[in-house]
Parts: sequence; structure tokens; C-alpha cells
Amino acid sequence: MTSSALNFAAVDDGEELARAELYGLLARLWLAPPDAALLQQFAVAVTEAPEPGGHLEAPWQALVGALRQTTVAAAAAEHEALFLGVGRPEVFAYASFHLSGFLNEKPLAALRHDLAALGLARDEQAMETEDHVAYLFEVMRYLIAGDDAAVCNLEQQRRFFRGHLQTWVEKLCDAVLAHPRADTWRAVAAFTAAFMQVEAQAFDMLEA
Repeated sequence: MTSSALNFAAVDDGEELARAELYGLLARLWLAPPDAALLQQFAVAVTEAPEPGGHLEAPWQALVGALRQTTVAAAAAEHEALFLGVGRPEVFAYASFHLSGFLNEKPLAALRHDLAALGLARDEQAMETEDHVAYLFEVMRYLIAGDDAAVCNLEQQRRFFRGHLQTWVEKLCDAVLAHPRADTWRAVAAFTAAFMQVEAQAFDMLEA
């Protein structure tokens, strides 16, 4: 995604910074298999759950364990088997497919309308359309950590999450969890589902 001023401000609140970082990490993992540098980060640096004793602790530990056990080659092969393949992918990571049964349908058009209102647009060099889960996670990261307070605020986060993530990401995670070839991405999907539940509950509290 691109913006006229896609800058990330320093987030003073540690919890908000953690949210932004988790969205960024999930965007990276859903878009492409981890490279050696990312696997090395998990091997030596990621040792604690984002919230010890909380809802994310067990799925976070499972994700760390899965990324420590895989290799660049194995992760690349699994990612290709699940999300690329020859012809029709085994798992579609696009909102339009999970909401309408087809790619490039009305959900994508609605998303593009909302992105334009936020001043965001698709990178013309990107292979995936804007409704790929990775791009939606990057938008949430921007809405949390961006420096334009008129756009990057809790209300915009709530609207975008409710309209473009909560409606379908659970279905994507379920599809991965049920796939016999899923190994590393089974952990990715489980953590994603748990994180989406935490986010939904937080926005519920905001609306109360």
C-alpha cells in the first residue's frame, strides 16, 4: 500500500507499539515465506509472549516453536503448496473470495473505496490485490502507528477492522488449520485467529 505520507511515528504506548509490530509480523508471514534473516530473529530474539499469561501466550509460543523448527526451503515449499500452486491455490488469502466465493468482487470494490478515503492506494508493482490479508494487516499497522492523527486513530482502526478483517479472517484461518499440508502456517493461522479475537474484544470494549 502507498500513501502520500506513509510514515510511522514513534508510538509512546508500549501496548500500541506491540499491536503495530504484530500486525507487521503477520503481514510479512502471510505474504511470503520467512527468509533466513526472519528465522534467525525467531531463533535468537523472540522468547517471550506478547502478554504473558494472556490469550496470546500459547499460540505465540507455538508460532515461535514452528518458526524455529522449519527451514527456509521447507517454509517456501509449504507456502507454495498452500497459497500458490499450479492453477488454483489450495487456500485463498483474499477477502473477496471468502466473502463472495470469487476473486475481485464487490468486497474488493468496497475496500478500495475505503482505502481511497484513507489516502491509501495499491502499489502498482504488487502482485496481490488490496484485499490480500497481508495488505489489510499493513493498513492496520499504519492506522496504529502512522503519524497522521486525522487518519491514524482508534476510530479508524475500529471501522477498518470491523469492515475488512473481522468479516472473514477467521474463515481464512480455519481453511489453513484444516489443510493437511499446513505445518508452519498452522501455527501462523492459530496465532492470527487468537490475535483477531483479542482485537475484536478490545474494539467491543471501546464501543461499550
